[in-house]
Amino acid sequence: MIELIVNFKDQLNEAFGIAERNKFKALPNGIENIVICGLGGSGIGAKIVQDWVNQEINVPISLVNGYTLPNFVSSKTLVIGSSYSGNTEETVMALQEAKKKNAHIFCVSSGGQLASFCTEYALEISIIPPGLPPRGALGYSLVQLLNYLTQQGFISSKIWGELKGAITFLSTEQEKIKIKADELASFLYKKVGVLYAEDAYEGVVIRARQQFNENGKYLAWHHTIPEMNHNELVGWAGGDDRFAAVFFLAEDMHPRNKKRFEITKETVKEKTGRVCSLNAVGANFTERYMYFIHLVDWASYYLSELNKVDIMDIKVINHLKSELSKG
Repeated sequence: MIELIVNFKDQLNEAFGIAERNKFKALPNGIENIVICGLGGSGIGAKIVQDWVNQEINVPISLVNGYTLPNFVSSKTLVIGSSYSGNTEETVMALQEAKKKNAHIFCVSSGGQLASFCTEYALEISIIPPGLPPRGALGYSLVQLLNYLTQQGFISSKIWGELKGAITFLSTEQEKIKIKADELASFLYKKVGVLYAEDAYEGVVIRARQQFNENGKYLAWHHTIPEMNHNELVGWAGGDDRFAAVFFLAEDMHPRNKKRFEITKETVKEKTGRVCSLNAVGANFTERYMYFIHLVDWASYYLSELNKVDIMDIKVINHLKSELSKG
């Protein structure tokens, strides 16, 4: 896992090479909406891409983290399946439903049932290298999803260029990121982490929670501002020193959210002495986003070391899948 984190920039470079070799058929005009299906380490790339393209794309993007598709899916829908193994039960079933609804389908996978499904129905797929834990293949899925949306004309090449630039940026910043990540892990150690970001950066705190869960064997929760100001903020009346609150801040936040963060931090400080702020570094939204992603990946490694756990162990998930396979 540490090799995957260290070499994240190299994975992004390789992913760009794969993407640039893929030339896809143009979709017909009239696509009205996009649905991306994926879960866990396979689905987080979809959430991140959704955050990135929201301010540019002209059709709505929905995420499906389950077995069934929204009723609106039709022949005017693009359904994208993202499953690293190609065998994610929920995603496979959702794609089968998409085929019955005559939706346009594209997949990102290393093989498995999704690859066979695409071969059977002559559907387009971007094949990525196998043999990794899905949470360690984020760079591959991010780039393939972004490439497909760019090639199909849903978005410009702006984000594509920014992500390429982020590779050099992450290389330059990695040692500083590791120091911040080590500090974050120490801050969270033996506490319950509560992670907050602006809604535009929601994928960051989802990734953080997922990585802390799987790599660090550590429970945490996340929420976004302003939404948490309408419910969870009141819940802090029951807060105490068991909790460690982390606020992810960026210079491009909405001005009203900046004010909300200030007020929220003061409210939370009254209930727990453990409050910290992380400030994004980067020249644009994509770089700042990737800075946070790399930081939380490193923090999850340091948490696994503090907790003295096997960072690769996911026996409970494998047990769940084994039980489900029995019918």
